[in-house]
Amino acid sequence: MESLFTVQIGDLIFYFIAFILSLSVHESAHALTSYWFGDDTGHLQGRISLNPMAHIDPVGTILIPLMGFLSATQGISLIGWAKPVETNPLRWRNKDLANISVSAAGPISNFLLAFTFFIVMKVMLISGAVEGVYIRPFTYIQPTAGQPDWMLPLCTFLSLMLMVNVGLAIFNLIPIPPLDGSHVLETFLPDSLKDVYDQIRPYSWIILLGMLWLGAFGLILGPVRNLVIGLLWGS
Repeated sequence: MESLFTVQIGDLIFYFIAFILSLSVHESAHALTSYWFGDDTGHLQGRISLNPMAHIDPVGTILIPLMGFLSATQGISLIGWAKPVETNPLRWRNKDLANISVSAAGPISNFLLAFTFFIVMKVMLISGAVEGVYIRPFTYIQPTAGQPDWMLPLCTFLSLMLMVNVGLAIFNLIPIPPLDGSHVLETFLPDSLKDVYDQIRPYSWIILLGMLWLGAFGLILGPVRNLVIGLLWGS
C-alpha cells in the first residue's frame, strides 16, 4: 500500500511538471500569434513567456487537473486550462483570420509538442532502449533491463508529456468558454447568436466540472488516446 501511494505521488509531481510546462507553451503560442497579427496586449502583460507564474489559473491549472488526476482510475481524463491570454481584437489585422489563428495556436502548439515526444518515444522503442507498458490511468514507456536508473524518471516524463499534450490539444478544441474551440465557433456564428452564446460564459466552469464528473471528456479523448497508443506500440 505504501509503495502504491509513493508511485501516485511521484506520478502527480511529474504530471504537474508536464502539465504546467505544456500550458505555458500553449498560452505563449496564443500571445505570440496575437502579436504577429498586430496586438501587443499579451506581449505587454508578459504572456509570451514559459514562466508558469504568468499563466496559472487557480481553477483550471490546479483544481481541475488535481480532480482529474485523483479520478483517473475511474476513466476520467486529465485536462485543464490556464489563465486566458487577453487580446484586443480591434488591433488585429484581418480580424476573422486572426481570431481563428490566435485561438488555434494553443492546440496546434500542443499537437506539435505531442508529435515531438511521440517521435522521441517511438525511436526509443524501436532501438530497444525502452519497452511499452500500459498502466491505468497512464500509458508509460519503461526502460528495458540494464538501462541506468535515470532512465525511469525520463521515461515517465516523456510518457506524460505525450499524453498531456494530446489531451490538452483535443480538450481545448471543445467549444465551451473559455476553451479555444469556443472562440473558433464564435467566428462562424451569426451575429444574432453570438450574444446568446456569450451568456453561458459565466457558467462555463460549472458546465466543465459537470462534464468532468460525468466522464464526457473521457468519451471524447479516449478514442484519440487509444489511437496514439496503437501507433506508438505498433510495429
